[in-house]
Amino acid sequence: MSRPSGSKMNTSIFSELVHEDRVHRSIYTDPAIFEREMTHVFGAVWVYLAHESQIPHNDDFVTARLGLRPLIVLRDAEGRIRALFNRCTHRGARICRQASGSARTFQCPYHGWTYFNTGRLRGVPWPEGYACDFKDAKFNLAQMPRVESYRGFVFGTLNADAPDLAAYLGGIKKPIDEWLDRHPGGKVCVREANRFKFRGNWKLAYDNAADGYHVVFSHRSLLEMENRGKAEQDKGMSFYLGKPDEGPMYVQAFAHGHHFKDKRPSVEKRAGALWELEAAHPGMEHYEELIKARLKEKAGRALDLAASETVNINVFPNLSLLGNHIQVIQPLAVDETDTTWYATAVVDEGDELGGALDAVNALRMRTQEAFPNFGEVDDAANFEEIQKGLAACEDEWVYMHRGLGIPGRVRKEADGSLRAPATDEVFMREHMKEWKRLMTSTPNLGVLR
Repeated sequence: MSRPSGSKMNTSIFSELVHEDRVHRSIYTDPAIFEREMTHVFGAVWVYLAHESQIPHNDDFVTARLGLRPLIVLRDAEGRIRALFNRCTHRGARICRQASGSARTFQCPYHGWTYFNTGRLRGVPWPEGYACDFKDAKFNLAQMPRVESYRGFVFGTLNADAPDLAAYLGGIKKPIDEWLDRHPGGKVCVREANRFKFRGNWKLAYDNAADGYHVVFSHRSLLEMENRGKAEQDKGMSFYLGKPDEGPMYVQAFAHGHHFKDKRPSVEKRAGALWELEAAHPGMEHYEELIKARLKEKAGRALDLAASETVNINVFPNLSLLGNHIQVIQPLAVDETDTTWYATAVVDEGDELGGALDAVNALRMRTQEAFPNFGEVDDAANFEEIQKGLAACEDEWVYMHRGLGIPGRVRKEADGSLRAPATDEVFMREHMKEWKRLMTSTPNLGVLR
């Protein structure tokens, strides 16, 4: 059966749409290109689906998406993590309409077809009305053929030819490991989320994920609020003030479209230095005093866990680790996107924090309210204004050439990654190359039943 027009597109067009220094506006505005992305990007690569802490027990589930495909991500009755298509094989209705829960079976609310959480069809009401054999696997729920986890992060792909997950992550594994290993036991637990929707293309969010150029302009009100008093100076993102090109921060671009903005070199390497960057918020003094009284000279490390880690770790196409958040980019349409910022909590099974875990997490929850609520709104407004601006069809190009052609500006590392000042657009140039490669490839997509 032939696929819709997005999959029939002449791939030679992408050489005209993606150049080293610029991309054509249509990659953000053309519905046919968006349609092709759902198979050639979101179907072909490892896409982040959920975190293991969201499904800690057998039979636990969360609903998610792979591009536009509705999913149920779960641990089945035997503990295997699966990603079932949330679509009844009878007439196509979503069988699960809760965001999360625990279930050994799912019953379609439309006609009552019931499925085990392995995806196998369990039963059909009044089967004598059918002449078919319901043991045929075609009646089981479709599911993703490849689901793997890296240190609690669950990814899936429909592409039989994709490399294994570790190879796909490649160089971005090191920043992920460092992000986790600062925590007791090297793990976090996902909590509830701040949820945003913007009227713009999903790539606008990923283009911004490692952008250090916009901060002092787009987030000026946040910077002013964080540094509003005489006792509150050099707080938050103040290391972007002055000449960030000349600072120690950097951006690093890896294979497969992943990238990493590292602001840690701007923070003193001592316990408590990260916490000192946090701007004032209600109630912080009480918990800070409690932690210091309990842990004394060890309090600095615990307070740093409550502070926002100064990194942007971006896994193409839809996952970012920003501060202490797990951000998921979810395309809805060519001009509509969800961005969900999941808070994370510290897990301290070995009591490394000496009984201060609850106080640390209370502080951490408050610091995680700051950026998405006072900063992501700035970014979402920018994305919507870009989408509106791109309606000017005669003005065809979006430029991404900051740092390009300046000798010594972009450095190639021993691992093949590219490193540049935090305000450069090398990261965008590299993930656009990967996007172009994927859009001109032929992925080997399929499902299990």
